[in-house]
Formats: sequence, C-alpha cells, structure tokens
Amino acid sequence: MDLRWYLDQMGIRYHWSHHDTAYTAQDMARKEDVSGKKVVKPVLVEADGQFVLCALPASHFIDMEELRRELNAREARLADEPQIAQLFADCELGAEPPVGRLFGIATVMDDSLARQDEVIFQAGTHQDAVRMSIQDYLRLAQPRIAHFGRPRA
Repeated sequence: MDLRWYLDQMGIRYHWSHHDTAYTAQDMARKEDVSGKKVVKPVLVEADGQFVLCALPASHFIDMEELRRELNAREARLADEPQIAQLFADCELGAEPPVGRLFGIATVMDDSLARQDEVIFQAGTHQDAVRMSIQDYLRLAQPRIAHFGRPRA
C-alpha cells in the first residue's frame, strides 16, 4: 500500500502531517487539535463471511445490530487482530487508513461523517495523518453511506 501515491493518482487534495505517536483515533484528534467528529476511525467487520471496512467518527462507536440491519447480514462481528494484520499487512496495527479500496475491501461510512467539511485519518502509521475535504474522502473511498454509529456518552 502506498497511500500517498494513491492519493496523488486519484488527484486528491490533501495535507499530510506527522505527529507524536497516537494509538487511538481520539488520541490522534488531540494531537492534531481537531474534534473527534472529524477523525475517521476504521473498524474492520466481518459480515456473513465478508469483510467490510466501517468508517465512523472517533467520537462514535458501532451499533452492531444497526450495522447488521444496514448490511442485510445475518451475522456481523468485529474482526480479530490476526485478520486485521493479514489484510492490512503494510500498516501498523491500529493505524489503517479508512479506505477499503486500497485493500480490496468495501467501505461503509457512517452518515454522521457526511456532515463534516473535512476529515482526518491515520495514514498507515501511528505518527502520520492525512487531512482532506469530505468531498475528496467520498471520492477516494467511494463508501456506501449508512447509519450505524452512535455517539459516546
């Protein structure tokens, strides 16, 4: 995976930044001084035997029952670390970019992200981030938009 090359090939306007190590999306939001609503958190889910990369704000969690309904799946569960490591072999575990197309996986995005003017996400490491407009993210990821995220209390 060469995210920077892919962004350039797609003609995406973006800003690449480097920050202190951040292991969670909320931590990255603090280091990048942005709201957790703008940080796209990728979560790999296995639905009826197929992997789907869910993209939602760092400030939210997945309502698995709602996601299952949105995907018309009988079963949906979080992927385990060995599965994530295998599918995203070129990325540091937990720093995967929320662009399933890079890895041959469909992306489904929570509709709450569509209300943001720009988004930011980890770029394959715990120290690199990419910021872009939501329109460019939509063009890049080509996600299916669904309602499955819930704000953390």
